[in-house]
Amino acid sequence: MAFGGLGEGERRMRILVAEDDATLADGLLHSLRHAGHAVDCVTTGPEADSAVASSAFDLLILDLGLPKMGGLEVLRRLRARQSSMPVLILTAQDGIDDRVRGLDLGADDYLAKPFVLAELEARVRALARRGQSSSPMLCHGTLSYDTVGKVARIHGEVIELSARELALLKILLQRPGRMVSKEHLVDHVCEWGEEVSTNAIEVYIHRLRKKLERGGVKIVTIRGLGYCLERPQAH
Repeated sequence: MAFGGLGEGERRMRILVAEDDATLADGLLHSLRHAGHAVDCVTTGPEADSAVASSAFDLLILDLGLPKMGGLEVLRRLRARQSSMPVLILTAQDGIDDRVRGLDLGADDYLAKPFVLAELEARVRALARRGQSSSPMLCHGTLSYDTVGKVARIHGEVIELSARELALLKILLQRPGRMVSKEHLVDHVCEWGEEVSTNAIEVYIHRLRKKLERGGVKIVTIRGLGYCLERPQAH
């Protein structure tokens, strides 16, 4: 089953398919190209890692069972480079742990094999719309964060945050309502070549929480697991 062409308002995307199953890869390439997208394909983890590090793609469709370097490691490296490229992971039907870990590492969506191409089509359209709405400004209730200028505001007033507090805030804002583990925060905040412990993360989160409270923004601690930026209450 092949996709139809691009619908009104849909954009042509450059997509990388990282899949070592030749039959599945051929089917994905044919369908995505028929839909009007530009598609490249790689079959190993190192090839996928090199491709996303050196070229700009609008979407990565990533099989977790890649040879030579697993898909989860490709994803971890991608997010460690601070890339916000949307990632749709493909997993085995029984790979629940891999799905959870993939989402925690920063995947945007997943599909369990086997799947029908119509479902993949719907996921690709959804991720395309998300990409179109991407903005350097992250907003959450009364809180806004300019990722370019690195300035956070509550009710339009600038709040003073350290570099690490800003790094933590950005990660939490990118996943509102979703748990982010302490280990994930350690990996993404340590950009100065020095060791930062999970205890230090607790201190930074404590400071950040106090500064956000006056704007009604809450960071929830999920004991033993990590943190979650509570979604604003609907009024």
